[in-house]
Amino acid sequence: MNKAKKNVALLSACQALLLTNNSILIATNALAGFMLAGDKVLATLPVTAFIVGAALTTMPASLLMRRLGRRAGFTLGAVFGMVGALICAYAAFSHDFWVLCAGALVLGIYNATGQYYRFAAADSASADFKSKAISLVLAGGIAGGILGPETSKLTKDLIAQAAFAGSYLSLGVFCLVAIGLLSLIDIPPLTAAEQKAAGRPLAVIARQPAYLVAVLSAIVGYGVMNLLMTATPLAMSACEHPFSDAAFVIQWHVIAMFAPSFFTGSLIKRFGVLNVMLAGVVLNLGCVGFALAGLEVMHFWAALVLLGIGWNFMFIGGTALLTECHTPSERAKAQGANDMAIFITMAGTSLSSGLLFTLQGWDLMNELAVPFLLLAGGAMAWLAVLRRHRRVMHNALK
Repeated sequence: MNKAKKNVALLSACQALLLTNNSILIATNALAGFMLAGDKVLATLPVTAFIVGAALTTMPASLLMRRLGRRAGFTLGAVFGMVGALICAYAAFSHDFWVLCAGALVLGIYNATGQYYRFAAADSASADFKSKAISLVLAGGIAGGILGPETSKLTKDLIAQAAFAGSYLSLGVFCLVAIGLLSLIDIPPLTAAEQKAAGRPLAVIARQPAYLVAVLSAIVGYGVMNLLMTATPLAMSACEHPFSDAAFVIQWHVIAMFAPSFFTGSLIKRFGVLNVMLAGVVLNLGCVGFALAGLEVMHFWAALVLLGIGWNFMFIGGTALLTECHTPSERAKAQGANDMAIFITMAGTSLSSGLLFTLQGWDLMNELAVPFLLLAGGAMAWLAVLRRHRRVMHNALK
């Protein structure tokens, strides 16, 4: 096995562990918050704290990995994950809502560093293998989609009189396994010349049409997904569907997010990155249609499956497009700014998710997603026309 493929395999396994933790948190954080919060409007604040922790550290994490290397940065992130898991478990034991929020904030650091697994796979991949490497690493999330919800169901009441404490303790175990796998990755650090080179200013990089569309696709895809996914357990609980049904829906949602990754890279290679991203927008609009059609378990299931696949196409497509916009010496700031924008969007949508659901309801939340999806789709179509025009002009000048 060559080095690039070995790295992809290891990073895919680490992605599986990261998504196991994330899917446990998706299934439990809002419900644990609702159980512990004095004001139920704040039920999704632990979810928001998790995302804020990631938003605050995503750029520093990227710059740290530029200096120390990917492996050191990833390992440090997993250590923070273990600490955050212990804090959340203590919150469950002590029935303290604000300690739960603090633990979720620390867990966000692990999530921030883990988001760079996909970029790390591209670091040592050839140009032809790059989009597939990104896609295959994200495919590791399928295991997380299966293992996470099942773990949350098994561990929710594992410890008497401390609901969800067992679920939070399981997060630390998965982080420990990740540290062992991360010790085996072999990603070349930046050369001395690349370390010294500053590259273009971020403002110049960000003015590229492709960079703007890549970031917009990522933030809209993640924002819509997070807004609706975070509220789904609350909406299902309000409809008197049992926790096991909510875990089932979240499980299939996470699988739908990552199962397409086995072929998304090939689709990008065959049909082009913008066409795949546009397909993601259409699938997300289909999610809204199913969500508005009814409140049975199958309506929630179909909506979140489409939401997961749509996110996959928009996110992987946006990631592949982003790698076209920067040099190796520029990747820390270009990738860091992209992921910081994602986490800021996620923080806003997770906080507003509980508020919107409590005050306005499930239908309005879905309707609010439509204009943002249309904006992203319009930007992708604009870039496609711009690129086609450039090709025509280039051929005319030959």
